[in-house]
Amino acid sequence: MKLVRLLRDPYFTNRHRRTLHVLRVVLAMVITYAITEPFEIPHRGWALVSTVMVMGNLPHIGGVLDKGRQRLLGTLLGALWGLLLIVIPLPSPSLVPLGALAGIAAVTWYTFSKRFGYGGLMFAISLLLVIGGSTPELDVALWRSLNVLLGTLIGIGVTVLVLPHKATDLLRFALADHLDHMARLYHAHTSASAPPDLDTHELLKGCSKLLVKQRGLVDAIHRENRLTRVELDALISLQRRMFSTIELLLETHWNTRAGHERIDAMDGLRDQQHTLARGIGTLAFQVRTGHPIDVELAPFDLQRHADLAGDAYGDDGRRLFSPSGYLWLNRELARLTGELIESLGSLERLPSRRLRKGATRHGLLEPQDTGKAPR
Repeated sequence: MKLVRLLRDPYFTNRHRRTLHVLRVVLAMVITYAITEPFEIPHRGWALVSTVMVMGNLPHIGGVLDKGRQRLLGTLLGALWGLLLIVIPLPSPSLVPLGALAGIAAVTWYTFSKRFGYGGLMFAISLLLVIGGSTPELDVALWRSLNVLLGTLIGIGVTVLVLPHKATDLLRFALADHLDHMARLYHAHTSASAPPDLDTHELLKGCSKLLVKQRGLVDAIHRENRLTRVELDALISLQRRMFSTIELLLETHWNTRAGHERIDAMDGLRDQQHTLARGIGTLAFQVRTGHPIDVELAPFDLQRHADLAGDAYGDDGRRLFSPSGYLWLNRELARLTGELIESLGSLERLPSRRLRKGATRHGLLEPQDTGKAPR
């Protein structure tokens, strides 16, 4: 029983997703071979090829479902078009390759610059497999089509049923990591007067990678019917704007004591900044543990610093920086964080009971905090 709970633990599947994906691919290959080999299905090698291609390097359900759906549709349409070219009596054998070229051209035109490009590729491959060489045969075309469909269905089935890894969980962890990175970056900025160090640059690179990673999960998550593309685009856009604001703040450093003293003279500013950093960190924790979003941020009060918001100059008369602009960046970060909290709080299917149970087992939450939330 403990083993079953461990294998269903989203923290476990996320941490070992590479190993588990390799196991799923190997298992799917074994199942495909076990089905096709004893019955000596003709052209059964294409079933194995299809199993590998549909699973590929996609370790999560949504990615395989999206790719598998395109593969099934492309295979069916390509095989059907090829069968029509074989079955329908044509006045000249040369019309078969011409018909194939026309079909490939039409599908390529339709799928150009769209997310169905893989389906168009499978249409072309299936069509060429069906018509074969110069003397296409109907039985060969049917067996090839059957093997492609069989391998695709086995790949989808193993991904969904065997130690499944959800793209939505991957988004939760990527979102939490990104928020945690931003909280650390912002806290580093408010706690140091030196330019960004090597660790800060690594966090910046990590933030950029996590944003790209989330963007690449949009179609897969939509296929899992958890969040819509509009909701995902809004979340990613808010994170990107927060990250850009933090980048600007990180570049707002002062090289003289006078500039540093001007910021230090703003009574309560550091406390507000540290509170905001903790709020972003708390938000990351709630997302990572599947907890309902419940973070309260106090408004970033700029009026209290109005007297010190004029341009600052050093002893040599050179302008150091604009406190007004610096304060505005902090308030903008607080505003964007509030919008993100509101957006996350409105997503009923983002909290996860599975994550909360796993977080309790890993000591991230107290047992009484598990509660009930959507799966």
